Amino acid sequence: MREMPELLLSFVSYKQAIQNRSALTVEQYAGDLEMFFRFVISQRSGVSMEECDISSLDESLVQSVKPGDIYAFLLYLSQQRGDKSRTVARKLSAIKSFFKYHSAKTHIVKENPARDIDAPQIRPALPKYMTLDESVDLLDTVDPASPDYARDYCILTLFLNCGMRLSELVGIDLTDIDSDLSKLRVTGKGDKMRVIYLNESCRESISAYLPVREERSSKCRVPLASDSKNALFLSKRNRRISPQTVEWLVYKYIDRAGLGGRGLSTHKLRHTAATLMYNEGGVDVLTLKDILGHEQLSTTQIYTHVSDSRMQNAMEANPLAHRGRRKNVKAEDKDK
Repeated sequence: MREMPELLLSFVSYKQAIQNRSALTVEQYAGDLEMFFRFVISQRSGVSMEECDISSLDESLVQSVKPGDIYAFLLYLSQQRGDKSRTVARKLSAIKSFFKYHSAKTHIVKENPARDIDAPQIRPALPKYMTLDESVDLLDTVDPASPDYARDYCILTLFLNCGMRLSELVGIDLTDIDSDLSKLRVTGKGDKMRVIYLNESCRESISAYLPVREERSSKCRVPLASDSKNALFLSKRNRRISPQTVEWLVYKYIDRAGLGGRGLSTHKLRHTAATLMYNEGGVDVLTLKDILGHEQLSTTQIYTHVSDSRMQNAMEANPLAHRGRRKNVKAEDKDK
């Protein structure tokens, strides 16, 4: 963990070790809080935020923070930095969590200045995803003549069929997969394990990749590292494939498929899998929640945006859709 003031270090250590937050989440908390305290110091000293040194962050400074300091910071984020509501809400969440920790756990703060501050309203954004045809095109861009074909095709197949996270995919071990390839286990957020059942496409892609993995790892000049022997997906250097490598190859195939420039990524493949299961496969939202490994149903509901074609079909399914306008013949006869 990088060097930071003691009061900030104790907080992020608590989030990571006790509350089991991911390293990425902890890093975001630390960055958001460092920005906040630079802002507070800058406002009081007149020194620019870039020049502010928060290594002197101590109890007296933390105790001196008032709700007005937090409101001023939120205003700075939205008006001067132009941050969107979602970003402002995330930074406020870090501030709230920090002061809650130091008021309820360490008791450094007697009165939590962030307790009654409301977060900005956030409009739920529709997730970016690929259509069924675009998903097929993406799979077809993997060159069968490439030595990485079996591995890359299997990676894309698991993303598009299972809706797993990037960290879950790179963390798959051979022992996580049942011998009949019917299901596998992944470790999600908070080290929570869940079972993913494999369909025919997944079984076929894994079955085709396993012998290739064995052959390539045995012929590689670099010995298979001890910490990678059980990894399902290996890099060219015979190590567990890294998240960065997977992101790179996904971007590569997205560009090849002519889908670049749309903000698509590995996580958008998760969106795609969820959307296809809901819109095309008719999977109900509760089942989708378990497949994706969400704790809250509200998190899953963002994936259940209804496609234009589905809305059109719903309108056509109305029993009055084809009735047409009925002329009042008698009224017309009277007029004559």
